[in-house]
Amino acid sequence: MRQMEDLLQQFANPAADAVSLLMELAALIRPPKHAGGQHAVDMLAALRDCLAQNALHRRHLRRALLTLLGSKKQVPLYVETGILPGTGFFSELWRRVTHSVLPDVIDPDSLKDVLGLIFNRPSDQVWMESVPVEDWAELIGALRFDEEADRTALDKTLEQMLDAAQVISYRISSLGLEPEILRNEPSIEEFESPFLMQNVEARHFFEHYLAWRHDPAEKPEDEKHVLVLLDQCREILEKIRRNAAQSGTSISLTFLTRRLKQNIRRMETLLLLLGDNLRGEPVRLRAGQLFSELARAENEKNNVPSHVLRNINLLALRITDNASKTGEHYITRNKEEYLALFKSAAGAGFIVAFMAMLKIDIAKLHLPQLTEAILFCLNYGIGFVLIHMLHFTVATKQPAMTAATIAETIEESDGKEKHLEKLTQLVVDTMRSQFIAIIGNMALAFPISLAIGWAIHALTGEHFVGPEKIDKMLTEINPFASLAIFYAAVAGVCLFLAGLIAGYYDNKGAYNRIPERLAHLRWLRKLFGDSGTARVAKYIENNLGALAGNFYFGILLGSMSALGLLLGLPLDIRHITFSTANFAYAVVGLDFAIDWKTVIISVIGIGAIGVTNLLVSFALALLVALRARGVSFAQERQLVGRVVKLFFSSPLQFFLPLPAPVAEAGGSK
Repeated sequence: MRQMEDLLQQFANPAADAVSLLMELAALIRPPKHAGGQHAVDMLAALRDCLAQNALHRRHLRRALLTLLGSKKQVPLYVETGILPGTGFFSELWRRVTHSVLPDVIDPDSLKDVLGLIFNRPSDQVWMESVPVEDWAELIGALRFDEEADRTALDKTLEQMLDAAQVISYRISSLGLEPEILRNEPSIEEFESPFLMQNVEARHFFEHYLAWRHDPAEKPEDEKHVLVLLDQCREILEKIRRNAAQSGTSISLTFLTRRLKQNIRRMETLLLLLGDNLRGEPVRLRAGQLFSELARAENEKNNVPSHVLRNINLLALRITDNASKTGEHYITRNKEEYLALFKSAAGAGFIVAFMAMLKIDIAKLHLPQLTEAILFCLNYGIGFVLIHMLHFTVATKQPAMTAATIAETIEESDGKEKHLEKLTQLVVDTMRSQFIAIIGNMALAFPISLAIGWAIHALTGEHFVGPEKIDKMLTEINPFASLAIFYAAVAGVCLFLAGLIAGYYDNKGAYNRIPERLAHLRWLRKLFGDSGTARVAKYIENNLGALAGNFYFGILLGSMSALGLLLGLPLDIRHITFSTANFAYAVVGLDFAIDWKTVIISVIGIGAIGVTNLLVSFALALLVALRARGVSFAQERQLVGRVVKLFFSSPLQFFLPLPAPVAEAGGSK
């Protein structure tokens, strides 16, 4: 308090630099390292107490602030700060990167730059966000601007807000006519566009407001008509967002819609402030909200991660929406679906046995590293695409898809009891589906690999794999003698990326209307006919993402070892189904004379590899799906508690398709 009073006393000096003093005041409020936001809340409370108890402190600080408002340009602060520029996502990304290294020259006449000087620490946005808007509003109230006789600076602020609102109104009209917006909502061209009409109504409001400012006897017109039209603009953007789930989206559309929403929100704030002043109503709460928003936005104007995350998360939402639709096919809820998934997974295990054999054959050629890596990629990629085309299932592909489905259910649950019951059952169904898919993969991968190895030995008289290769294969799945678990985690990351790639291509196919464009290809129609071309287009519509995801997954797996060699890093992959097949080939190579310790260690290693594959890919996919939806996992403890309680009361549900009284697990029906 003593420091605060000493600092406030310095504002009484007419020769003092107001900006420097405000910077010191911000430094006093700023929490020290490792201190929480409560420090800032307490310091703001202390500042309010000082101002309330000492009229001189209040007057001097108020005059310093009014001097800044009266002498600085305010319009750029209202129309630029916190609003994305019109340069596009990548241009803005590059601007932030370069300005983080070499900042702009400060314009001392701009209130925007002065605000950035006062809150000049990169971490300021963090503690400012923890301060409630009401605290800023109370601080504005404690300054008692109503005691000020000279209203020149406040009148100039209102005029600057009016100018800024006009600029933003024209921008909204222009952005609402962008080809990306018209393409996704053609009705704007057919009917009166609210993006254009809001400008017409806004100009009426501005004209009446200016007339009232010059002659208070003039009857002013309120802002409600403009606000209604802005709501209609927001409804169109929401409709575009909903349609994007089917028609896809792009970074440019995502960036554009977000920019439009920011402009609409800023214009609403300015109009409400102007309207409250028009009616003589208190403005401290809205002013506090605007100040908090502007100060935080100006502080993070060169923050690269926030720019990337906020825009990519919106794009990721569309990608994970596509993945969540696919994820439904990987979750079994009854005996028939359970057995069907087992058969599908067994079919994939059959194919994997031959893929593992081909990989061993390629390795025997001792080709140059790049050539070998390309052949590995083709083996994996074509194999996984074949598995998909035959409607088979690779167990480890499930988590990246099912995580998006679970995230969607979490978003819908909103902590409600009945929805948590549904979510608990979904988790149980997912875990049971994962279990039977793994069993299905291994059920054929192991015996088919044994049969292939035995058949080669019977026909050629030589074992498919030699002693050195056998030792290497057994060491690779030994969790105690190799980096098997780490390499399994790398494979989990590849699985997660494959899920994102699948969603990305589904989104890209819908947004670029690839199926419809295929249907109009003349050479394709000559080759397959109209009906055949229609079937091809329909297949691409339903499977483009899955085909791309599977092929790229193969490329990721096949290239990882070569990438590690190139970079000098310990990079490789371990996949449970391929590890099972390799173990089978090693067993045949040893003429089935394998000691029980090696068998136990290998089984433990294969199990650990599988668990790591699933956990890493599922955790990453769930994290992205939750971030994309803006969902906070506040129900985590409650959900985990319900799942654990259900496991102890009915463990077989997690492995077999039994009736599940989930409602009882939560303590209510």
